[in-house]
Amino acid sequence: MKWTDSREIALALAEQYPEVDPRTVNFVDLYNWILQLPGFADDPKRCGEKILEAIQMAWIEETN
Repeated sequence: MKWTDSREIALALAEQYPEVDPRTVNFVDLYNWILQLPGFADDPKRCGEKILEAIQMAWIEETN
């Protein structure tokens, strides 16, 4: 997975953290959790706030 795979990352986060409400996750935790996902392989420096927002929104959509 790469930073641009927001839907795929959101699905992996929903599977990895089923008890977490994505609306309550701060960007620092979200960033660290993404880096730890199995199959994630992208440069940590290529992430920005807009990418994290897109991933969080996709995760919220998946949990609704």
